[in-house]
Amino acid sequence: MPQDAFTLRHIARELDAALAGGKVNKIIQPSRDEADILLYAGGKTRQLVLNTHATFARACLSVQKRTAPDVAPNFCMLLRKHLTGATLVSVRLLGFERIVAFEFDCTGEFTHAVRVLYAEIMGKYSNLILTENGIILGALKVSSLQESYKRALFPGVRYAPPAPQDKADPTDLAATAARLAAFGGGDAAEFFFANLAGLALPTCRLLARELSLGRAEPFGANAPALAEKIRVFVLSDESAPVLERAGGKAKDFHVRGEGERFASVNEAADACYTERERERDFADKKRRLENLLAARRKKEEKKLGILLERERACADMEQNRIRGELITANIYAVAKGAEGLEAVNYYDPEARTVRIPLDKSLTPAQNAQQYYKKYNKQKRTLAAIAPQKAEALADLDYTHSMLASLARAESTVDLAEAEEELRAEGLLPPLPRKKAANAPAPYRIFRVDGFTIAAGRNNVQNDRLLRECAPNDVWLHTQKYHSSHVVVRSGGKAVPDSVLLAAAEICAWFSDAQAGSKVPVDHCERRFVKKPPKAKAGFVVYTDFRTVLVTPDRHAGEEV
Repeated sequence: MPQDAFTLRHIARELDAALAGGKVNKIIQPSRDEADILLYAGGKTRQLVLNTHATFARACLSVQKRTAPDVAPNFCMLLRKHLTGATLVSVRLLGFERIVAFEFDCTGEFTHAVRVLYAEIMGKYSNLILTENGIILGALKVSSLQESYKRALFPGVRYAPPAPQDKADPTDLAATAARLAAFGGGDAAEFFFANLAGLALPTCRLLARELSLGRAEPFGANAPALAEKIRVFVLSDESAPVLERAGGKAKDFHVRGEGERFASVNEAADACYTERERERDFADKKRRLENLLAARRKKEEKKLGILLERERACADMEQNRIRGELITANIYAVAKGAEGLEAVNYYDPEARTVRIPLDKSLTPAQNAQQYYKKYNKQKRTLAAIAPQKAEALADLDYTHSMLASLARAESTVDLAEAEEELRAEGLLPPLPRKKAANAPAPYRIFRVDGFTIAAGRNNVQNDRLLRECAPNDVWLHTQKYHSSHVVVRSGGKAVPDSVLLAAAEICAWFSDAQAGSKVPVDHCERRFVKKPPKAKAGFVVYTDFRTVLVTPDRHAGEEV
Protein backbone atom coordinates (compact mmCIF):
# COMPACT_ATOMS: atom_id res chain seq x y z
CA MET A 1 0.00 0.00 0.00
CA PRO A 2 1.13 3.63 -0.16
CA GLN A 3 2.81 4.19 3.18
CA ASP A 4 0.15 6.42 4.71
CA ALA A 5 0.41 8.09 8.12
CA PHE A 6 -1.40 5.18 9.78
CA THR A 7 1.17 2.66 8.49
CA LEU A 8 4.13 4.99 8.98
CA ARG A 9 3.15 5.52 12.60
CA HIS A 10 3.57 1.79 13.25
CA ILE A 11 6.80 1.69 11.26
CA ALA A 12 8.20 4.73 13.14
CA ARG A 13 7.30 3.15 16.48
CA GLU A 14 9.14 -0.07 15.51
CA LEU A 15 12.12 1.88 14.17
CA ASP A 16 12.37 3.89 17.37
CA ALA A 17 12.34 0.72 19.47
CA ALA A 18 14.96 -0.97 17.28
CA LEU A 19 17.31 1.91 16.43
CA ALA A 20 17.17 4.54 19.21
CA GLY A 21 20.63 4.86 20.70
CA GLY A 22 22.29 3.33 17.65
CA LYS A 23 25.38 4.83 16.03
CA VAL A 24 25.65 5.60 12.32
CA ASN A 25 28.42 3.45 10.85
CA LYS A 26 27.95 3.85 7.12
CA ILE A 27 25.78 5.69 4.61
CA ILE A 28 25.34 4.66 0.98
CA GLN A 29 23.12 5.81 -1.88
CA PRO A 30 22.55 2.75 -4.10
CA SER A 31 20.29 4.65 -6.49
CA ARG A 32 19.24 8.22 -7.14
CA ASP A 33 16.00 7.65 -5.20
CA GLU A 34 17.36 5.87 -2.16
CA ALA A 35 19.68 6.49 0.79
CA ASP A 36 20.57 3.69 3.21
CA ILE A 37 21.91 4.26 6.70
CA LEU A 38 23.68 1.43 8.51
CA LEU A 39 23.49 1.77 12.29
CA TYR A 40 24.93 -0.35 15.07
CA ALA A 41 22.04 -0.78 17.48
CA GLY A 42 20.96 -3.52 19.84
CA GLY A 43 24.27 -5.34 19.46
CA LYS A 44 24.12 -5.69 15.68
CA THR A 45 24.25 -3.67 12.48
CA ARG A 46 20.88 -2.75 11.01
CA GLN A 47 20.11 -1.26 7.63
CA LEU A 48 17.63 1.60 7.40
CA VAL A 49 16.25 2.09 3.89
CA LEU A 50 14.89 5.51 2.95
CA ASN A 51 13.42 5.31 -0.55
CA THR A 52 11.75 8.18 -2.45
CA HIS A 53 10.78 6.35 -5.64
CA ALA A 54 7.27 7.25 -6.82
CA THR A 55 6.11 3.61 -6.62
CA PHE A 56 8.39 2.17 -3.93
CA ALA A 57 8.67 5.10 -1.49
CA ARG A 58 9.23 3.83 2.04
CA ALA A 59 11.14 4.07 5.30
CA CYS A 60 11.85 0.70 6.87
CA LEU A 61 14.48 -1.74 8.04
CA SER A 62 15.78 -4.16 5.42
CA VAL A 63 17.86 -7.32 5.38
CA GLN A 64 18.55 -7.09 1.64
CA LYS A 65 22.10 -6.06 0.82
CA ARG A 66 22.56 -2.98 -1.35
CA THR A 67 25.50 -2.16 -3.59
CA ALA A 68 27.05 1.27 -3.33
CA PRO A 69 28.08 3.02 -6.58
CA ASP A 70 31.77 3.62 -7.25
CA VAL A 71 31.29 7.37 -6.80
CA ALA A 72 28.99 8.59 -4.02
CA PRO A 73 26.36 11.16 -5.13
CA ASN A 74 26.35 14.64 -3.60
CA PHE A 75 23.48 13.97 -1.17
CA CYS A 76 25.20 10.84 0.09
CA MET A 77 28.38 12.85 0.74
CA LEU A 78 26.30 15.46 2.59
CA LEU A 79 24.78 12.79 4.86
CA ARG A 80 28.19 11.24 5.49
CA LYS A 81 29.62 14.62 6.41
CA HIS A 82 26.91 15.47 8.93
CA LEU A 83 25.70 12.09 10.25
CA THR A 84 28.61 9.62 10.25
CA GLY A 85 29.29 8.65 13.87
CA ALA A 86 26.10 10.35 15.09
CA THR A 87 23.70 8.73 17.56
CA LEU A 88 20.08 8.25 16.54
CA VAL A 89 18.08 9.77 19.40
CA SER A 90 14.53 9.06 18.25
CA VAL A 91 12.25 8.21 15.36
CA ARG A 92 8.82 9.80 15.31
CA LEU A 93 5.96 10.64 13.01
CA LEU A 94 5.54 14.36 12.39
CA GLY A 95 1.96 14.98 13.55
CA PHE A 96 -0.28 12.66 11.59
CA GLU A 97 1.44 13.32 8.28
CA ARG A 98 3.42 11.03 6.02
CA ILE A 99 6.67 12.41 7.37
CA VAL A 100 9.08 10.42 9.57
CA ALA A 101 11.59 12.50 11.56
CA PHE A 102 14.95 10.91 12.48
CA GLU A 103 16.67 12.97 15.19
CA PHE A 104 20.45 12.57 15.48
CA ASP A 105 22.81 13.71 18.22
CA CYS A 106 25.93 14.75 16.28
CA THR A 107 28.72 15.18 18.82
CA GLY A 108 32.23 15.66 17.55
CA GLU A 109 35.53 16.39 19.26
CA PHE A 110 34.87 20.13 19.31
CA THR A 111 31.28 20.41 18.10
CA HIS A 112 27.80 19.40 19.06
CA ALA A 113 24.61 19.64 17.03
CA VAL A 114 21.18 18.10 16.80
CA ARG A 115 20.20 17.32 13.24
CA VAL A 116 16.92 15.97 11.94
CA LEU A 117 16.52 13.95 8.75
CA TYR A 118 12.95 14.17 7.45
CA ALA A 119 11.72 11.32 5.26
CA GLU A 120 8.66 12.57 3.40
CA ILE A 121 6.95 9.44 2.07
CA MET A 122 4.47 10.95 -0.35
CA GLY A 123 4.54 8.96 -3.59
CA LYS A 124 6.06 10.96 -6.43
CA TYR A 125 6.58 13.92 -4.05
CA SER A 126 8.71 11.85 -1.63
CA ASN A 127 11.94 13.44 -0.45
CA LEU A 128 14.74 13.31 2.12
CA ILE A 129 15.66 16.58 3.82
CA LEU A 130 18.45 17.09 6.37
CA THR A 131 18.09 20.03 8.78
CA GLU A 132 19.91 21.64 11.70
CA ASN A 133 18.05 24.01 14.01
CA GLY A 134 15.21 23.98 11.50
CA ILE A 135 17.44 25.16 8.64
CA ILE A 136 17.86 22.91 5.60
CA LEU A 137 21.39 21.61 5.09
CA GLY A 138 20.49 19.71 1.94
CA ALA A 139 17.78 17.67 0.22
CA LEU A 140 17.75 14.68 -2.07
CA LYS A 141 15.41 16.54 -4.44
CA VAL A 142 16.12 20.27 -4.39
CA SER A 143 13.67 22.91 -5.59
CA SER A 144 14.00 26.67 -5.73
CA LEU A 145 11.50 29.51 -5.46
CA GLN A 146 11.57 29.80 -9.24
CA GLU A 147 10.52 26.14 -9.54
CA SER A 148 7.92 26.19 -6.78
CA TYR A 149 6.59 29.39 -5.25
CA LYS A 150 4.76 27.44 -2.55
CA ARG A 151 7.71 25.60 -1.02
CA ALA A 152 11.45 26.05 -1.49
CA LEU A 153 13.81 23.18 -0.66
CA PHE A 154 17.44 24.24 -0.82
CA PRO A 155 20.23 24.84 1.71
CA GLY A 156 19.83 27.85 3.97
CA VAL A 157 16.04 28.15 4.04
CA ARG A 158 13.86 27.12 6.97
CA TYR A 159 12.25 23.73 6.69
CA ALA A 160 8.48 23.77 6.46
CA PRO A 161 6.33 20.66 5.99
CA PRO A 162 4.15 20.48 2.87
CA ALA A 163 0.87 22.35 3.05
CA PRO A 164 -1.84 20.15 4.61
CA GLN A 165 -4.60 18.71 2.46
CA ASP A 166 -8.16 19.88 2.79
CA LYS A 167 -8.96 16.97 5.08
CA ALA A 168 -9.60 16.49 8.79
CA ASP A 169 -6.88 15.14 11.06
CA PRO A 170 -8.36 11.85 12.40
CA THR A 171 -6.66 12.49 15.77
CA ASP A 172 -8.62 15.78 16.10
CA LEU A 173 -12.02 14.78 17.49
CA ALA A 174 -13.80 18.04 16.71
CA ALA A 175 -12.58 18.30 13.11
CA THR A 176 -13.29 14.62 12.45
CA ALA A 177 -16.80 14.80 13.96
CA ALA A 178 -17.60 17.85 11.82
CA ARG A 179 -16.60 15.98 8.66
CA LEU A 180 -18.51 12.84 9.67
CA ALA A 181 -21.65 14.88 10.36
CA ALA A 182 -21.65 15.93 6.70
CA PHE A 183 -21.78 12.31 5.50
CA GLY A 184 -24.91 11.82 3.41
CA GLY A 185 -24.73 8.02 3.17
CA GLY A 186 -22.97 5.64 0.79
CA ASP A 187 -19.58 3.94 0.82
CA ALA A 188 -18.03 4.73 4.22
CA ALA A 189 -14.46 3.78 3.17
CA GLU A 190 -14.57 6.11 0.16
CA PHE A 191 -15.89 8.92 2.41
CA PHE A 192 -13.11 8.36 4.98
CA PHE A 193 -10.50 8.44 2.20
CA ALA A 194 -11.86 11.71 0.80
CA ASN A 195 -12.21 13.45 4.16
CA LEU A 196 -9.62 12.11 6.64
CA ALA A 197 -5.95 13.00 6.29
CA GLY A 198 -3.17 10.43 6.48
CA LEU A 199 -5.27 7.40 5.53
CA ALA A 200 -4.84 5.51 2.26
CA LEU A 201 -7.84 3.79 0.71
CA PRO A 202 -6.77 0.28 1.88
CA THR A 203 -6.53 1.64 5.44
CA CYS A 204 -9.95 3.25 5.10
CA ARG A 205 -11.39 -0.08 4.00
CA LEU A 206 -9.82 -1.77 7.01
CA LEU A 207 -11.25 0.98 9.24
CA ALA A 208 -14.75 0.60 7.74
CA ARG A 209 -14.55 -3.17 8.15
CA GLU A 210 -13.49 -2.96 11.80
CA LEU A 211 -16.29 -0.45 12.48
CA SER A 212 -18.76 -2.70 10.62
CA LEU A 213 -19.47 0.03 8.08
CA GLY A 214 -20.02 -0.81 4.43
CA ARG A 215 -22.62 1.22 2.62
CA ALA A 216 -23.80 3.25 5.58
CA GLU A 217 -26.61 5.64 6.40
CA PRO A 218 -25.78 9.27 7.40
CA PHE A 219 -23.92 9.32 10.71
CA GLY A 220 -25.86 12.26 12.11
CA ALA A 221 -25.79 12.34 15.92
CA ASN A 222 -23.41 9.35 16.01
CA ALA A 223 -20.61 11.43 14.45
CA PRO A 224 -18.82 12.34 17.76
CA ALA A 225 -18.85 8.74 19.00
CA LEU A 226 -17.63 7.51 15.60
CA ALA A 227 -14.87 10.14 15.61
CA GLU A 228 -13.64 8.77 18.94
CA LYS A 229 -13.58 5.22 17.53
CA ILE A 230 -11.59 6.43 14.52
CA ARG A 231 -9.13 8.21 16.83
CA VAL A 232 -8.67 5.03 18.86
CA PHE A 233 -8.14 3.05 15.65
CA VAL A 234 -5.43 5.32 14.21
CA LEU A 235 -3.58 5.69 17.53
CA SER A 236 -3.77 2.01 18.49
CA ASP A 237 -0.47 0.13 18.74
CA GLU A 238 -2.18 -3.13 17.79
CA SER A 239 -0.70 -4.74 14.68
CA ALA A 240 -0.74 -8.11 12.92
CA PRO A 241 1.36 -7.41 9.79
CA VAL A 242 0.57 -9.37 6.64
CA LEU A 243 1.76 -9.56 3.05
CA GLU A 244 -1.04 -9.81 0.50
CA ARG A 245 -0.36 -11.84 -2.65
CA ALA A 246 -2.17 -12.03 -5.98
CA GLY A 247 -1.31 -14.81 -8.39
CA GLY A 248 1.60 -15.79 -6.16
CA LYS A 249 3.17 -12.34 -6.42
CA ALA A 250 3.51 -9.69 -3.72
CA LYS A 251 0.73 -7.15 -4.14
CA ASP A 252 0.52 -5.20 -0.88
CA PHE A 253 1.24 -5.24 2.84
CA HIS A 254 -1.03 -4.25 5.68
CA VAL A 255 -0.75 -3.45 9.37
CA ARG A 256 -3.63 -5.82 9.96
CA GLY A 257 -5.57 -8.12 7.68
CA GLU A 258 -5.44 -11.46 5.87
CA GLY A 259 -2.33 -12.85 4.21
CA GLU A 260 1.20 -14.08 4.89
CA ARG A 261 2.09 -13.21 8.48
CA PHE A 262 5.19 -11.29 9.59
CA ALA A 263 6.63 -10.43 12.97
CA SER A 264 6.68 -6.68 12.31
CA VAL A 265 5.35 -4.08 9.91
CA ASN A 266 8.94 -3.33 8.87
CA GLU A 267 9.51 -6.96 7.88
CA ALA A 268 6.26 -7.06 5.90
CA ALA A 269 7.12 -3.80 4.11
CA ASP A 270 10.66 -4.99 3.34
CA ALA A 271 9.43 -8.31 1.96
CA CYS A 272 6.77 -6.64 -0.17
CA TYR A 273 8.92 -3.91 -1.67
CA THR A 274 11.99 -6.12 -2.12
CA GLU A 275 10.00 -8.67 -4.09
CA ARG A 276 8.28 -6.03 -6.20
CA GLU A 277 11.56 -4.21 -6.88
CA ARG A 278 13.17 -7.50 -7.85
CA GLU A 279 10.33 -8.17 -10.30
CA ARG A 280 10.67 -4.64 -11.69
CA ASP A 281 14.46 -4.94 -12.06
CA PHE A 282 14.09 -8.32 -13.75
CA ALA A 283 11.45 -7.02 -16.16
CA ASP A 284 13.51 -3.88 -16.94
CA LYS A 285 16.73 -5.81 -17.56
CA LYS A 286 14.96 -8.47 -19.62
CA ARG A 287 13.22 -5.82 -21.73
CA ARG A 288 16.50 -3.96 -22.25
CA LEU A 289 18.30 -7.11 -23.40
CA GLU A 290 15.37 -8.15 -25.61
CA ASN A 291 15.28 -4.71 -27.24
CA LEU A 292 19.02 -4.92 -27.85
CA LEU A 293 18.70 -8.35 -29.45
CA ALA A 294 15.62 -7.31 -31.44
CA ALA A 295 17.62 -4.43 -32.92
CA ARG A 296 20.47 -6.81 -33.71
CA ARG A 297 18.03 -9.27 -35.32
CA LYS A 298 16.55 -6.50 -37.46
CA LYS A 299 20.02 -5.48 -38.59
CA GLU A 300 20.98 -9.07 -39.39
CA GLU A 301 17.72 -9.71 -41.28
CA LYS A 302 18.36 -6.58 -43.34
CA LYS A 303 21.90 -7.72 -44.11
CA LEU A 304 20.68 -11.19 -45.04
CA GLY A 305 17.96 -9.68 -47.24
CA ILE A 306 20.55 -7.64 -49.16
CA LEU A 307 22.70 -10.74 -49.69
CA LEU A 308 19.72 -12.78 -50.87
CA GLU A 309 18.74 -10.00 -53.26
CA ARG A 310 22.25 -9.97 -54.71
CA GLU A 311 22.10 -13.75 -54.97
CA ARG A 312 18.78 -13.58 -56.84
CA ALA A 313 20.33 -11.04 -59.22
CA CYS A 314 22.79 -13.78 -60.23
CA ALA A 315 20.07 -16.33 -60.96
CA ASP A 316 20.67 -16.05 -64.76
CA MET A 317 24.43 -16.65 -64.45
CA GLU A 318 24.42 -20.00 -66.28
CA GLN A 319 22.08 -18.58 -68.91
CA ASN A 320 24.61 -15.83 -69.66
CA ARG A 321 27.40 -18.38 -70.04
CA ILE A 322 25.29 -20.50 -72.39
CA ARG A 323 24.36 -17.45 -74.46
CA GLY A 324 28.02 -16.52 -74.81
CA GLU A 325 28.92 -20.04 -75.94
CA LEU A 326 25.99 -20.23 -78.39
CA ILE A 327 27.00 -16.89 -79.96
CA THR A 328 30.60 -18.11 -80.28
CA ALA A 329 29.45 -21.40 -81.79
CA ASN A 330 27.20 -19.62 -84.30
CA ILE A 331 29.35 -16.53 -84.91
CA TYR A 332 29.58 -17.27 -88.64
CA ALA A 333 25.79 -16.93 -88.89
CA VAL A 334 25.52 -13.60 -87.06
CA ALA A 335 25.33 -10.57 -89.27
CA LYS A 336 26.89 -7.37 -87.99
CA GLY A 337 24.23 -5.04 -86.60
CA ALA A 338 21.77 -7.89 -85.92
CA GLU A 339 19.48 -7.40 -82.89
CA GLY A 340 19.17 -11.10 -82.11
CA LEU A 341 20.25 -14.65 -82.86
CA GLU A 342 18.07 -17.73 -83.29
CA ALA A 343 20.18 -20.75 -82.34
CA VAL A 344 19.72 -24.37 -81.25
CA ASN A 345 20.52 -24.73 -77.57
CA TYR A 346 22.67 -27.85 -77.47
CA TYR A 347 22.59 -27.71 -73.63
CA ASP A 348 18.85 -28.39 -73.76
CA PRO A 349 18.06 -32.14 -73.81
CA GLU A 350 15.24 -31.39 -76.26
CA ALA A 351 17.53 -29.19 -78.40
CA ARG A 352 15.00 -26.35 -78.60
CA THR A 353 15.73 -23.12 -80.40
CA VAL A 354 16.36 -20.02 -78.29
CA ARG A 355 16.50 -16.36 -79.23
CA ILE A 356 19.52 -14.48 -77.85
CA PRO A 357 19.26 -10.64 -77.66
CA LEU A 358 22.25 -8.83 -79.21
CA ASP A 359 23.57 -5.29 -79.02
CA LYS A 360 23.57 -4.12 -82.64
CA SER A 361 26.32 -1.58 -81.88
CA LEU A 362 28.72 -4.45 -81.04
CA THR A 363 30.29 -7.10 -83.22
CA PRO A 364 29.22 -10.73 -82.74
CA ALA A 365 32.46 -11.46 -80.87
CA GLN A 366 31.94 -8.45 -78.62
CA ASN A 367 28.39 -9.63 -77.86
CA ALA A 368 29.73 -13.02 -76.84
CA GLN A 369 32.34 -11.36 -74.64
CA GLN A 370 29.64 -9.20 -73.09
CA TYR A 371 27.73 -12.30 -71.95
CA TYR A 372 30.93 -13.96 -70.69
CA LYS A 373 31.75 -10.80 -68.76
CA LYS A 374 28.33 -10.83 -67.06
CA TYR A 375 28.75 -14.52 -66.28
CA ASN A 376 32.19 -14.06 -64.70
CA LYS A 377 31.03 -11.08 -62.66
CA GLN A 378 28.04 -13.03 -61.33
CA LYS A 379 30.27 -16.00 -60.58
CA ARG A 380 32.63 -13.80 -58.53
CA THR A 381 29.65 -12.22 -56.77
CA LEU A 382 28.22 -15.61 -55.74
CA ALA A 383 31.63 -16.75 -54.54
CA ALA A 384 31.89 -13.63 -52.37
CA ILE A 385 28.29 -13.89 -51.14
CA ALA A 386 28.47 -17.55 -50.06
CA PRO A 387 30.60 -17.07 -46.90
CA GLN A 388 28.81 -13.83 -46.05
CA LYS A 389 25.44 -15.55 -46.33
CA ALA A 390 26.61 -18.46 -44.16
CA GLU A 391 27.91 -16.01 -41.56
CA ALA A 392 24.70 -13.95 -41.64
CA LEU A 393 22.56 -17.09 -41.21
CA ALA A 394 24.75 -18.23 -38.29
CA ASP A 395 24.56 -14.79 -36.66
CA LEU A 396 20.78 -14.68 -37.08
CA ASP A 397 20.40 -18.18 -35.66
CA TYR A 398 22.58 -17.21 -32.70
CA THR A 399 20.47 -14.09 -32.06
CA HIS A 400 17.32 -16.24 -32.15
CA SER A 401 18.92 -18.60 -29.63
CA MET A 402 19.70 -15.66 -27.34
CA LEU A 403 16.13 -14.38 -27.61
CA ALA A 404 14.89 -17.90 -26.84
CA SER A 405 17.03 -18.11 -23.69
CA LEU A 406 15.75 -14.68 -22.57
CA ALA A 407 12.17 -15.83 -23.16
CA ARG A 408 12.81 -18.74 -20.77
CA ALA A 409 14.46 -16.53 -18.13
CA GLU A 410 12.64 -16.50 -14.79
CA SER A 411 14.89 -14.39 -12.56
CA THR A 412 17.84 -12.00 -12.64
CA VAL A 413 20.08 -15.05 -12.11
CA ASP A 414 18.97 -16.31 -15.53
CA LEU A 415 19.89 -12.94 -17.08
CA ALA A 416 23.32 -12.53 -15.48
CA GLU A 417 25.30 -14.79 -17.81
CA ALA A 418 23.22 -13.77 -20.84
CA GLU A 419 24.36 -10.21 -20.14
CA GLU A 420 27.98 -11.35 -19.86
CA GLU A 421 27.62 -13.19 -23.16
CA LEU A 422 26.38 -10.02 -24.84
CA ARG A 423 29.35 -8.15 -23.40
CA ALA A 424 31.66 -10.79 -24.86
CA GLU A 425 29.96 -10.29 -28.24
CA GLY A 426 30.55 -6.54 -27.98
CA LEU A 427 26.84 -5.71 -27.85
CA LEU A 428 27.19 -4.26 -24.35
CA PRO A 429 30.10 -2.21 -23.00
CA PRO A 430 32.59 -4.19 -20.88
CA LEU A 431 32.45 -3.90 -17.11
CA PRO A 432 35.10 -1.78 -15.36
CA ARG A 433 38.18 -3.85 -14.59
CA LYS A 434 38.00 -3.25 -10.87
CA LYS A 435 34.47 -4.60 -10.70
CA ALA A 436 34.54 -8.31 -9.95
CA ALA A 437 32.67 -10.58 -12.31
CA ASN A 438 29.53 -12.28 -11.05
CA ALA A 439 29.88 -15.82 -9.77
CA PRO A 440 28.66 -18.40 -12.31
CA ALA A 441 24.92 -18.84 -12.04
CA PRO A 442 23.75 -22.33 -11.04
CA TYR A 443 22.18 -24.73 -13.50
CA ARG A 444 18.59 -25.86 -13.14
CA ILE A 445 18.94 -29.13 -11.24
CA PHE A 446 16.43 -32.00 -11.07
CA ARG A 447 16.55 -35.31 -9.21
CA VAL A 448 14.73 -38.20 -10.89
CA ASP A 449 14.97 -41.80 -9.63
CA GLY A 450 18.37 -41.18 -8.08
CA PHE A 451 19.84 -39.49 -11.18
CA THR A 452 20.80 -35.81 -11.47
CA ILE A 453 19.52 -33.90 -14.48
CA ALA A 454 21.10 -30.50 -15.22
CA ALA A 455 19.69 -27.91 -17.64
CA GLY A 456 21.54 -24.81 -18.83
CA ARG A 457 19.86 -21.43 -18.51
CA ASN A 458 21.58 -19.78 -21.51
CA ASN A 459 24.26 -20.32 -24.15
CA VAL A 460 27.15 -19.66 -21.76
CA GLN A 461 25.81 -22.20 -19.29
CA ASN A 462 25.16 -24.67 -22.10
CA ASP A 463 28.84 -24.52 -23.07
CA ARG A 464 29.98 -24.82 -19.47
CA LEU A 465 27.65 -27.74 -18.85
CA LEU A 466 29.07 -29.50 -21.90
CA ARG A 467 32.65 -29.02 -20.66
CA GLU A 468 31.82 -30.41 -17.22
CA CYS A 469 30.08 -33.58 -18.48
CA ALA A 470 31.60 -37.05 -18.38
CA PRO A 471 31.89 -38.83 -21.76
CA ASN A 472 29.15 -41.32 -20.85
CA ASP A 473 26.66 -38.73 -19.56
CA VAL A 474 23.53 -38.42 -21.71
CA TRP A 475 23.15 -35.11 -23.58
CA LEU A 476 19.77 -33.90 -24.91
CA HIS A 477 18.57 -31.11 -27.19
CA THR A 478 15.32 -30.47 -29.07
CA GLN A 479 15.44 -31.16 -32.78
CA LYS A 480 15.10 -28.03 -34.96
CA TYR A 481 14.15 -25.85 -31.98
CA HIS A 482 16.28 -23.62 -29.76
CA SER A 483 16.43 -25.13 -26.28
CA SER A 484 18.51 -25.51 -23.17
CA HIS A 485 21.18 -28.19 -23.24
CA VAL A 486 20.13 -30.91 -20.80
CA VAL A 487 22.46 -33.54 -19.34
CA VAL A 488 21.72 -36.68 -17.33
CA ARG A 489 24.72 -37.39 -15.13
CA SER A 490 24.99 -41.16 -15.46
CA GLY A 491 27.81 -41.79 -12.99
CA GLY A 492 28.89 -44.65 -15.22
CA LYS A 493 25.52 -46.41 -14.92
CA ALA A 494 22.92 -47.13 -17.57
CA VAL A 495 20.24 -44.44 -17.64
CA PRO A 496 16.72 -45.93 -17.30
CA ASP A 497 14.10 -45.05 -19.90
CA SER A 498 12.00 -43.29 -17.24
CA VAL A 499 14.87 -40.90 -16.42
CA LEU A 500 15.63 -40.36 -20.11
CA LEU A 501 11.95 -39.56 -20.74
CA ALA A 502 11.86 -37.07 -17.84
CA ALA A 503 15.04 -35.37 -19.14
CA ALA A 504 13.54 -35.12 -22.63
CA GLU A 505 10.34 -33.57 -21.22
CA ILE A 506 12.42 -31.04 -19.27
CA CYS A 507 14.43 -30.25 -22.41
CA ALA A 508 11.21 -29.71 -24.40
CA TRP A 509 9.84 -27.46 -21.64
CA PHE A 510 12.87 -25.17 -21.77
CA SER A 511 12.65 -24.75 -25.54
CA ASP A 512 10.82 -22.75 -28.19
CA ALA A 513 8.36 -25.68 -28.43
CA GLN A 514 7.19 -25.37 -24.82
CA ALA A 515 3.55 -24.90 -25.89
CA GLY A 516 3.60 -27.83 -28.33
CA SER A 517 3.17 -31.60 -28.12
CA LYS A 518 5.12 -34.52 -29.56
CA VAL A 519 8.29 -32.43 -29.53
CA PRO A 520 11.30 -34.28 -31.03
CA VAL A 521 14.23 -34.41 -28.62
CA ASP A 522 17.59 -35.85 -29.71
CA HIS A 523 19.79 -37.63 -27.18
CA CYS A 524 23.23 -39.20 -27.31
CA GLU A 525 26.25 -39.72 -25.10
CA ARG A 526 28.32 -36.66 -24.40
CA ARG A 527 31.31 -38.12 -26.29
CA PHE A 528 29.38 -37.76 -29.54
CA VAL A 529 28.84 -34.01 -29.04
CA LYS A 530 31.47 -31.67 -30.45
CA LYS A 531 31.89 -27.91 -30.42
CA PRO A 532 33.45 -26.64 -33.67
CA PRO A 533 36.43 -24.29 -33.34
CA LYS A 534 35.45 -20.62 -33.03
CA ALA A 535 31.75 -21.52 -32.88
CA LYS A 536 29.46 -19.17 -31.01
CA ALA A 537 28.32 -19.99 -27.49
CA GLY A 538 25.74 -22.77 -27.40
CA PHE A 539 26.47 -24.12 -30.91
CA VAL A 540 27.44 -27.80 -31.18
CA VAL A 541 27.28 -30.70 -33.65
CA TYR A 542 26.45 -34.26 -32.64
CA THR A 543 26.21 -37.77 -34.08
CA ASP A 544 25.05 -41.25 -33.03
CA PHE A 545 21.83 -39.86 -31.63
CA ARG A 546 18.31 -41.13 -31.17
CA THR A 547 15.10 -39.14 -31.13
CA VAL A 548 12.18 -39.37 -28.73
CA LEU A 549 8.82 -37.55 -29.05
CA VAL A 550 7.60 -36.02 -25.78
CA THR A 551 5.13 -33.53 -24.35
CA PRO A 552 6.92 -30.66 -22.54
CA ASP A 553 6.87 -30.99 -18.75
CA ARG A 554 8.87 -28.91 -16.29
CA HIS A 555 8.89 -31.61 -13.58
CA ALA A 556 8.71 -28.88 -10.95
CA GLY A 557 8.29 -31.51 -8.23
CA GLU A 558 11.75 -32.92 -8.98
CA GLU A 559 13.49 -29.52 -9.24
CA VAL A 560 16.00 -28.87 -6.49
